[in-house]
Parts: sequence; structure tokens; C-alpha cells
Amino acid sequence: MSTPVPHNGHEHELEPEFGLPEPLPKTERILWQGTPDWRSLAVRVFHLRKLALYFAAIFALRAWFLLSEGSSAGAVALDLLKLSPIPLFALASLTGVAWLTGRTTVYTITDRRVVLRIGIVLTLTFNLPLPTLRNADLHGNTDGTGDIALRIPEGDRIAYLHLWPHARPWHVKHPQPMLRSVADAAAVSQLLAVAWSAAAAVDAVASTRRQPAAPAAPHLQGEPHGAVPAH
Repeated sequence: MSTPVPHNGHEHELEPEFGLPEPLPKTERILWQGTPDWRSLAVRVFHLRKLALYFAAIFALRAWFLLSEGSSAGAVALDLLKLSPIPLFALASLTGVAWLTGRTTVYTITDRRVVLRIGIVLTLTFNLPLPTLRNADLHGNTDGTGDIALRIPEGDRIAYLHLWPHARPWHVKHPQPMLRSVADAAAVSQLLAVAWSAAAAVDAVASTRRQPAAPAAPHLQGEPHGAVPAH
């Protein structure tokens, strides 16, 4: 039985099926669908916490400098208040991008492929057949979410910028699609491993059936089959 498909409320009118560019064949079924946790994206992909600490350090240094110059506490507070719109705008912008990324992204695992529907303004869909995947690496996060990186054949390269932020960091030469900040990532990774093994087995059986039959052993014309010519 397939996992119930969560709907995050984002509508794509041109999608014949949620998160998919076309209806699935009747022989294929959805095993799992999910979206990134936007809060985890904000912290781990867009580095919201690090940026907030950076601005806090800058404000602390400025306050220390003004106080050392003899400014009053009130004057320092007013000065920092005038500067606050800049970091607040930056932090709010990144938060908004993280929220939109989570809202517009759908990851789908079927018994034949992995599908990534990504993009805030321009929607892109990547179909990754399970038998072509070379490996899948799981990285768990402290907040309970996790990232699953998919290693694809080098001949099937996808541009890093087309994938980002759904790409494994620092793998620019050979980009790896990544399911980012998914909940219960360990269970999803296990489901993917089972689906991959099943798909590989099906392909192996199909490949064996497509192989031509072995040719019959040759025999000498004009002599009984298997006879040894007389000397």
C-alpha cells in the first residue's frame, strides 16, 4: 500500500497529477511523496541562524565602539535602531525564500523512479529512474529532518544551478540531486533502498528475457550431426 500523499496547498494547474509532469502508468505506483521542512531549509540551506549571529556580532561591536567613544546608552540604542532595518530585511527575505522553496517543492518516490518537482518561479521536473541510481547517501540533521543525496551516472549530468538548492553541497563538477530537509529521512531512505532493489531485480529479469537464444552447435554438412570425419 502506498503512503498517503500530503498536499501542501500549492496548486499547479498544469499538473495532471500532484507533483508529477504526467499521469503515472497503470503499472507504476507512488510509494512516498513529501516536501522539505522550510524551517530546516532556512537554517541549513540559507544559513539564517549564522546570518543572524553575524548581524548580532556586528551590532555588538558597533555598540562597544560607540560606548568606548563616550556615547550614552540611549544614543547607542538609537543608532542601532536606525541600522536594524537592514538585517531585518535580509533575514526576512531569506525566511521568505525558504518558505517558498518548501511550498513549491515536491519529492516523489515511485516503484520505478524518483521525481523532483522544484522551482519557485520556473518549475522544473527531474525524473530519475531507480535502476540508474548509483548510490544514495543519508545525512541526518539534529532537528529530525535529513538530506538524501542521489548519485546519478556521470553521463546524465544536471547543471548544478538548475538543481540548487536541491543539490549536494560542493559537488559542482558531478552534481548530485538531493532531497533536502525531509521529515523521517531514515525511513524514506530505507524505502528508497527497497524500491531500488526491487526495480533493479525487475530490470535484470527483463534484460535476461530479452537476450537472444544461444545458437545451435555447428555441424559438418553432408555428415551426421556429431560424427567425427574419417581420416
